[in-house]
Amino acid sequence: MTTQTTLPAGEDEVVGALLALSRVFVGVAARSLAELDEDVTLAQFRTLVVLGARGPQRIVDLAQELSVTSSTATRMCNRLVRKDLVAREERAEDRRAAWITLTPTGRGLVSDVLDRRRKAIATLVADLTMTRPLAFAAVVNALVEAAGEPTEAEWRRRWQEN
Repeated sequence: MTTQTTLPAGEDEVVGALLALSRVFVGVAARSLAELDEDVTLAQFRTLVVLGARGPQRIVDLAQELSVTSSTATRMCNRLVRKDLVAREERAEDRRAAWITLTPTGRGLVSDVLDRRRKAIATLVADLTMTRPLAFAAVVNALVEAAGEPTEAEWRRRWQEN
């Protein structure tokens, strides 16, 4: 059973519009990934994106970031290791924890999928007439930050560092 928060009509309309937009973006993400690699799930791709944004992660931290159990994250990483998209590393200072890092193949996949997504979204935006695009971008970035995610500019910066 779901519970709904009562919102003023305007805010409820924004929530509905964002829900519809999220369905569009999930479709864009799924298509962009399927065009390149049908064997990688959206959940696995999300793991690759987190590693791209945050750098190497311990499995326990990756699990927390993905809101899954450590055993689920371990199984997912095992599959990604077999696909040569991530590598498992031990560090001399803590041999008990496995660190997961993107391989060059994984990094290439993330880059290619994100390029395809950017082009698909750019096509959608090009078909719009916006009177205040910077204000719209500011609102979207505020939502991104409220969700605890890096903005596109911050994500790109981290991507370059990792």
